[in-house]
Amino acid sequence: TTLRLIAGLEVATSGRIVIGADDVTALAATDRNVSMVFQSYALFPHMSVLENVAYGPRVARRPRREAERAAREALAGVGLAELEARLPSELSGGQQQRVAIARALVLEPSVLLFDEPLSNLDARLRRQMREEIRALQRRLGITVVYVTHDQEEALGVSDRIIVMNHAVVAQEGPPRDLYEAPADVFVAGFMGEANRVKGVLRRLDEQRGRVTIGGLACTLPHRGLADGVVDVAIRPEAILIARGAAVDGTLRGTVSHAAYLGSRMEYSIASAIGELFVTSAAVEAPLSPGATVALTLADHGITLIRP
Repeated sequence: TTLRLIAGLEVATSGRIVIGADDVTALAATDRNVSMVFQSYALFPHMSVLENVAYGPRVARRPRREAERAAREALAGVGLAELEARLPSELSGGQQQRVAIARALVLEPSVLLFDEPLSNLDARLRRQMREEIRALQRRLGITVVYVTHDQEEALGVSDRIIVMNHAVVAQEGPPRDLYEAPADVFVAGFMGEANRVKGVLRRLDEQRGRVTIGGLACTLPHRGLADGVVDVAIRPEAILIARGAAVDGTLRGTVSHAAYLGSRMEYSIASAIGELFVTSAAVEAPLSPGATVALTLADHGITLIRP
């Protein structure tokens, strides 16, 4: 809905939509200088690649030669200059995505909108296209609004992320801030896996506090929370695993599930503070279910959250 409001495809019932210094709230979609790349690509199957990209300039009543010249420049910008004569059905998914991007860019928009553009691609191609979209944005210096439900995409393409919950902004900021210091339970879960556990906070000064979590302790920004029981979000990679029995300053755990995922291991570990989801890059020496481990905390990936 947010994208459709920016594009002028939905009518705003309150508030304003400002692009640059211009209030475009009352303008028609055709007068906003905004282009959108749809999830389905929306290419015309009977038109060649060149004709698809030149369609926008032609609708804008630009001469055919000028429209085709602009289309060729846009195709060259996405690395498809040699495929201009092909039909969409003769292209791979990634190539179709590039055509859709070229068609959006040929109109030289002030804002480029992406509506979950990579959801139809496989994992390898999603990563490749994510990098290409980011490089394209940096090269052109254009404002991009990119909607996705994929946390890795959000982190990978953004300078700034806005997480929305039922049409209300839950948190906004740089990717690292949202991942490492989520504002609440919803943001913590949306921005990736997080273990939510209870801890006891004792404020040390105006900024930081000491948090005890079972047999573990760490110093964190207290984020204005009062002393007492608090909710703590711990990222899976922030829990460190050592073989053997627990000693002072560690937490005893028992591996209940282990999964090998190539570049990392994923574990479910039963502990006194609950079942913990833990990831480890130590794939060369995996732990087996039933193994006893000692857990400690890293100096990152741990934050106090509001319920």
